Amino acid sequence: MTIDEQINLLRRGTAEIIGEDDLRRKLASGVPLRAKLGVDPTAAHVTLGWAVVLRKLRDFQKLGHTACLIIGDFTAMIGDPSGKSKTRKQLTREEVQANVEAVSSQIYKILDPEKTIIYYNKDWLGAMGFEDVIRLASRYTVARIMERDDFTNRWEAHQPIAMHELLYPLCQGMDSVEIKADIELGGTDQKFNNLVGRTLMEQYGLEAQAVMLCPLLVGTDGKDKMSQSLGNYVSVVDTPNDMFGKTMSIPDDLIANWFELCTDVPMDEVREMLVEGKNPRDAKIRLAKEIVALYHSVEVADDAEQFFIETFSKRNQPVDAPEFTLSVSEPLSVVDIVVAVGAADSRGAAKKLVQAGAVSLEGEKVSDLGATFGSNDLNGKVLRVGKKLFLKLIC
Repeated sequence: MTIDEQINLLRRGTAEIIGEDDLRRKLASGVPLRAKLGVDPTAAHVTLGWAVVLRKLRDFQKLGHTACLIIGDFTAMIGDPSGKSKTRKQLTREEVQANVEAVSSQIYKILDPEKTIIYYNKDWLGAMGFEDVIRLASRYTVARIMERDDFTNRWEAHQPIAMHELLYPLCQGMDSVEIKADIELGGTDQKFNNLVGRTLMEQYGLEAQAVMLCPLLVGTDGKDKMSQSLGNYVSVVDTPNDMFGKTMSIPDDLIANWFELCTDVPMDEVREMLVEGKNPRDAKIRLAKEIVALYHSVEVADDAEQFFIETFSKRNQPVDAPEFTLSVSEPLSVVDIVVAVGAADSRGAAKKLVQAGAVSLEGEKVSDLGATFGSNDLNGKVLRVGKKLFLKLIC
């Protein structure tokens, strides 16, 4: 491939390339590059949102380069302040290690293990003494740190900023110094941290890394960034039927974006699927099949499609049911849910509907009056009451 062809491949699903001229020169050198991605194991699943940058790292592998994946077993205990309006909860070593073990095998559903080097930043950050930390802190000013929006916003709102949060970008920058990264990948929320890496590399006499930023994938709720804490995520280890069904629940206006960030389907083909007059449901089914095929197999994707059709179509349950926003601060009983959505005027009337078998969630009847459901159980699911009321619950 020519350099332009390589750049075009890498541009797909990319919001910004910082130091693109440097990247072109590095690609033209013919020397395999070290493409870095740092991930903090703060949760136990690799989601499709996380997979966006992992898939970009895989593109570098396809071009003959080495994926340098840094597991932030040290930085996860600090908590990345990027995009946060308050200080993150600090994880214990035990919590971090449990998450590391959980995500390690999931990563290779995307990356080629033969072209991947795994690092743990506890190996160098954990070995630093207090004098080393002071010397590192001296390489960056408070004024520069306060340029990042999340810190500025919290400062102006008189919200606390803990001292250890100010060190996080420097820790991530040291990761780049230690492995001598040629390019660092990250989400758009990582721009500041990645640029700190460029600065520190130059201060340590190294060639500065280029930076490639990927958009943040919006979750199945169609509103917020995909997040395990919000329950609006699809995991790469979800069952095929869950993966298919969750994908089918996304709003139509996300279809093209999910195709671009989550699949390899050419975008010209995607645009043809979404021309005016065509049913977006057909495009969404194709999207769901592509995603299931990536993480399971084509045959399994066919089976998941058939299951979905049988579950929703044969039960006359609409795929695109109207959305209903339900506030769930603590688990709700099925009776409370029926009342909350306005399907019954009283708890007594709601109980009668449940007892009559008129209430179902995702096609499954709920007949136990004592059944309770949390936000993760309800978000994105279709509630049916009677023969005609269908609501897609958003929590």
